[in-house]
Amino acid sequence: MSHDELVGAYFAAMRRGADAEDEMMALFDRDAVYVEPFSGSDRPAVGRDEVRARLRQGWEQPLPDLELDVLAIEIEGDQATSRWECRSPALPGPVRGTDRYEFVDGRIARLEVVIDDRPDAPLEG
Repeated sequence: MSHDELVGAYFAAMRRGADAEDEMMALFDRDAVYVEPFSGSDRPAVGRDEVRARLRQGWEQPLPDLELDVLAIEIEGDQATSRWECRSPALPGPVRGTDRYEFVDGRIARLEVVIDDRPDAPLEG
């Protein structure tokens, strides 16, 4: 699977949530590092089991009628950056974020998710 396809598969699994747990986990390296702002933890999830546990926390109370759009993907060697926007009636408005990936042997070895401070920032920024 190319890095572009891997990022696409990640977003497809995110849209399906808990129903895509096995597909999601197959995308991550055994020793993956997942840094995210959603759980409130200041330490990354390390290893596939911790990544799974962190994702399950979010799946326990999914956002209703979630729409998740990929705005841009940039691949550079074994790294990628994606920009996305999600919408839900539970949110005060659209939320944009940036994901930074590192790949090893066709899997996600590190994923850092950042919520953008300015959702109206241009995609080039």
